Amino acid sequence: MEQSHEPLPVPERMADGQPQPVPVFLRKPAGWIWRHKIRSALLALLLIFILQIVFLPYGEIDRLKTVNPGETAFMREHAERAREQKKPFHKVQYWIPLKTIPKDAVDAVILAEDGTFWWNEGFDWYEFKESVEKNFEEGRAARGASTITQQLVKNLFLSPSKNPFRKLKEWVLTWYMDRTLSKSRIMEIYLNVIEWGNGIYGIEAASRIYFGKGASGLSREECARLAAIIPSPRMHRANTDSKYVLRRSQIILERMSARGL
Repeated sequence: MEQSHEPLPVPERMADGQPQPVPVFLRKPAGWIWRHKIRSALLALLLIFILQIVFLPYGEIDRLKTVNPGETAFMREHAERAREQKKPFHKVQYWIPLKTIPKDAVDAVILAEDGTFWWNEGFDWYEFKESVEKNFEEGRAARGASTITQQLVKNLFLSPSKNPFRKLKEWVLTWYMDRTLSKSRIMEIYLNVIEWGNGIYGIEAASRIYFGKGASGLSREECARLAAIIPSPRMHRANTDSKYVLRRSQIILERMSARGL
C-alpha cells in the first residue's frame, strides 16, 4: 500500500491540554515584543514603509524617457468612481508632442501652477513653507504647494488620498522623476495627461472640446483660460465667462506680461 507523506497537523495544545510551548529560538524576540509594544508597533510601521518605498514604480519612470504613459492612476480612479455612482464615463485624450503646444500655453501653466518649474528640483520649498503657515493659520487646507512634477507623480501613480504614507511616496517618486526625466519631458507628459474636465485629459482634448480647434491654434487668452481651471477642472469650464475663469485668467495674463513672456 502506498504510504502518505503529508505532514501530520501540529496540535495547538498538548495531550494534557496545556498550550504548545514557544520554540526556544522565538522566546527572546517574543518576549522583547511583549515588553516593548509601542516600540514594536513603530518598528512594524517603519518596515511596512520601507517595503512600500522599495517597491515603488521606479522602472515605470525610467520607461517614460521614451514611452508615453497609458492609463493613469487618476483616470482609473475617475472611471471607478463613475461606475460606483452608476454614471457614464467617457475618456477623451489625444497625445501631442511638446513642440506642437504653444509657448503661451506652457508659460501660462507654469505661472499658474509652478513658477519655479524650470529650475526647481521637483519641490518648491518656499511655497511649501508659505502653504504650511497659511493652512495652520486658517485651520484648513487653504493653500496648496504641489509642483508640476508632484502633480504628475500623483496623476500617474498615486491616489488623491492625503494620508502620510501616500505623501511620502509622492516625495520619493518626485525626487526620482526630477533626476530621471528632463524638464521638457515632464512638461510634455503633464500637459497630455492632466484632467481638464470630466473625462477630458490633456491639452489637445481640452482645446478641441472647449474651443473647437487643436492646441497648436490656441490664442494667448485661451491658453490662460485653460491654465486657470487646472486646480478645479470639474467645477469650471475654460470657454465660459464665469467670474472665476475671468479673474484667474486675467491674473495669469498679467503675470505673463510682467515677466516679459
